[in-house]
Amino acid sequence: MNYNNKKFRPISNTENGETSEQTIFHYKQTGNILACEYSGGKIVKGHLIGLVDELGAIDMRYHQVNEKGELMTGVCRSEPELLPNGKIRLHENWQWTSGDLSKGYSVLEEL
Repeated sequence: MNYNNKKFRPISNTENGETSEQTIFHYKQTGNILACEYSGGKIVKGHLIGLVDELGAIDMRYHQVNEKGELMTGVCRSEPELLPNGKIRLHENWQWTSGDLSKGYSVLEEL
């Protein structure tokens, strides 16, 4: 699975997360290395970097500046689901490595 030049938007997130339907993720992939810039909603600017395995799962690290001016960081494991329309849905289990260190779950869909 290749995520290069794909855009994603969250369709759900746990309450302790900062992404929302206003957040847009722009993915770039070279080989198995994934990079992304994102912003929107509560997030002024964010980046992630990850490794994509042979099944399309992503092991990533992210950092972002929120609208409060706080720098937030975390880790995430993202599992892809191929939808009937050919688009990708990502099921993400994540944890903050800053702030309260809480865990969460979000779902993103390809635009």
